Amino acid sequence: MARARARLYGLLAATFDGEVETTAAALDRGAFAAVAEVFPIDIETANLRGDDHDAASLGVGYDNLFVVPGTHYVPPFASAHATDPSEAFDSDSRYHTAGEAGELLGDPAAEMAQLYAAAEFVPERGDNIPDHAAACFEFMRALCEREAVLLEDDGSEANLDAVRELQARTLSRLGWIDRFEAAVASSDTVEGVFAAIARLARTFTAWDAQEIAQPSETTSS
Repeated sequence: MARARARLYGLLAATFDGEVETTAAALDRGAFAAVAEVFPIDIETANLRGDDHDAASLGVGYDNLFVVPGTHYVPPFASAHATDPSEAFDSDSRYHTAGEAGELLGDPAAEMAQLYAAAEFVPERGDNIPDHAAACFEFMRALCEREAVLLEDDGSEANLDAVRELQARTLSRLGWIDRFEAAVASSDTVEGVFAAIARLARTFTAWDAQEIAQPSETTSS
């Protein structure tokens, strides 16, 4: 289970970091759709399959949504979707107005950076933005892989508890994915691929947070 979770988090990290070849290959082999189909919540899988979604078209869609500021742009980092402004924040970013929610490198970024430091983790994804979706998912991938290694090597309960605590703390800071998913759904209305993947990410992280809080027999075995 830990290995499977790591693979999905790694795939989500690659997707939201603009690694469109990886995303296209996953769509082609039905990796996203296969995950969506096991959830009790109904997730439309038509846009999670490989039909008509090659790397070139995905690259254009990714840039329009997450890179090039424009009418369809959705910032892929938590600070831009914060409901409260940071207490101390100084930036000329167009995504922040003093005293209003939504910013760049606000409190959510600082909180994620603290979690990375606690795990001695340096994200390679996310354009050096600690609360970027790609960096957050990359961190969860690393934590799940660490859990798998500890389980395979009969690691101590203390180390397992520490890793799972970091996972729980990280997942508790991903509530912004709900607002992110809604924004992507509003902007990605033509092809809908990234909207569908964002919905899958939202569903999976919510499920994973619940499993961490109340692990099932399957998860803990």
